[in-house]
Amino acid sequence: MKPTTYTNKNARNFPFVDYHYQASSLEDLSGRCAKLSNSFRDISRDYFETEANHDFLSNAAIFFALIASAMVPIVASAFAVIHLVRVLPVL
Repeated sequence: MKPTTYTNKNARNFPFVDYHYQASSLEDLSGRCAKLSNSFRDISRDYFETEANHDFLSNAAIFFALIASAMVPIVASAFAVIHLVRVLPVL
C-alpha cells in the first residue's frame, strides 16, 4: 500500500509520511521450495507445458512477417548482382 504524504507549509520541503499498513506475517513460511525440480529438463518441460503455448501463434506470425520483410531486399540485391554480372564484359 502506498503511503500518504502530508506536507506542512512551514516545513522545509520534508513531507510527513503516514504509514498505515499491515505487516506481513512470516509464520507460515518455510525455507523450502514449493516444487523441487530434478533437472533442467523438468524446468523446461514445465515452461513449455504451461507458458509457451499462450502466445505461440502471434509470435510465429510476427517472426514470419519479419523474415519476409528481410527477404525482400536480399532477393532484390541478388537480382541486381546477377544483372550486373550479365552486363559486365567478359575478359
